[in-house]
Amino acid sequence: MRLRRRVPALLLALAFWLPATGAGAAAPDEAPLGETVDRTTLRVCSDPAYLPFSNDQGQGFENRIAALLADQFELPLAYVWYPQTVGLVRNTLRARLCDLIMGVVTADELVQNSNPYYRSTYVLLHREGEEDRFGDLASPLARLARIGVVAGTPPADLLVRLGLTANQHPYQLMTDTRVAQPGPQMVEDLAEGRIDMALLWGPIAGYWAMRQEVPLRMVPLESDRRAGLRFDFRVSLGIRHGEPAWKHRLNDALRELGPQIDTILDEFGVPRLDNRGRLQGPWAEAALPSATVPEPDGYRMEAYRGPVPATLRGATVLDTSGLRRLIAEQQPLLVDVLPKPRRPPQRDPGQLWVEPVRQHLPGSVWLPNTGYGELSREFAGYFRRELERLTDGDRTKPLVFYCDPQCWMSWNAARRAIEELGYRNVYWYPEGAVGWRSAGLPLAEAHEVPMPEFLAKP
Repeated sequence: MRLRRRVPALLLALAFWLPATGAGAAAPDEAPLGETVDRTTLRVCSDPAYLPFSNDQGQGFENRIAALLADQFELPLAYVWYPQTVGLVRNTLRARLCDLIMGVVTADELVQNSNPYYRSTYVLLHREGEEDRFGDLASPLARLARIGVVAGTPPADLLVRLGLTANQHPYQLMTDTRVAQPGPQMVEDLAEGRIDMALLWGPIAGYWAMRQEVPLRMVPLESDRRAGLRFDFRVSLGIRHGEPAWKHRLNDALRELGPQIDTILDEFGVPRLDNRGRLQGPWAEAALPSATVPEPDGYRMEAYRGPVPATLRGATVLDTSGLRRLIAEQQPLLVDVLPKPRRPPQRDPGQLWVEPVRQHLPGSVWLPNTGYGELSREFAGYFRRELERLTDGDRTKPLVFYCDPQCWMSWNAARRAIEELGYRNVYWYPEGAVGWRSAGLPLAEAHEVPMPEFLAKP
């Protein structure tokens, strides 16, 4: 009974935090009024400035999914723009200005729900290498952390239960997305060291974490129904009550488009849960390369965390078993290019900061920060000189580049070695140190190849 009493409060909080809301809407229609769906245009209500979900440039994942639906129905796509504020449903869907709202909580009774097209969860984000200190809210060290949380969302209740309210750094719940967006601000604060943990809705966390230069890690928050704590939710399309034919048509389309929708969600870094609650997509422990991600014409220049291609022109792509054979037969040079963690610039100078320890494949060399899309002249020189030294100038020496799964930096570094430096026997190991560890193989503490002190980043 305790969980049942909490559900409306959870939905109210989610109404202002998930990508679409029923905030401010009147009660559902008491009787069907007949279907008034536009048969000539797919009319979608959406927020004009709320990435990663949507914007008026069509750059969000909900924009992409809406375009898939429009193509499926062979209809033009038209938007009614309205921010995620009070009155969204009342002033758009119920006013019959549109026929569909993307991304509503499946249990939301203010609209009629389609079948869910993904399931996600609230997550904990922390900086890479700080798992032991900030990767678990139940850890005693969590009491030393500054914890970002959106007031009124389910993770805020968890902090109360754990006695961590004094540690929270609150962000505003109800905002006009045209003015402020607490999600990207929280992730930026984490990357820059103003907070140590960030608790927020997974799609927001995943998208903005992929766009930080500081590597971040994600831990799903596990729901505890018996304690009345729920963090995972299914997401559906929202339509008017009393339109069953429209609902069935949408459900048929969602079922057929499911694989394409999953690909879009992965591209945007959305952490998905399968039916057993296991993390899927780019934030899975050792996510594999995707055949649906094309190789770019040049280097990857931003969002270095995300789905990577399954190929690299001019290089051989290795899985763990292939790398083990190569090591046994040819003794290649293993090159780790993961960026080196730096003291967060916003951290109080008087506050203790312990540099995270990097664990990588035994026998590797660590050339940090050499996998960015564009390198400064100094860093490009560091990369070139160290490879020449480590290979004795032999351009046929087998080189294996890696960092972690879903990390474009190793892809960039391998391509740079081929195209700019002329190495002819280059391998790429996209599973990285995490994949090696997941195979039950040992890791070793990494020590960077010395570089000039002023080379903080390219």
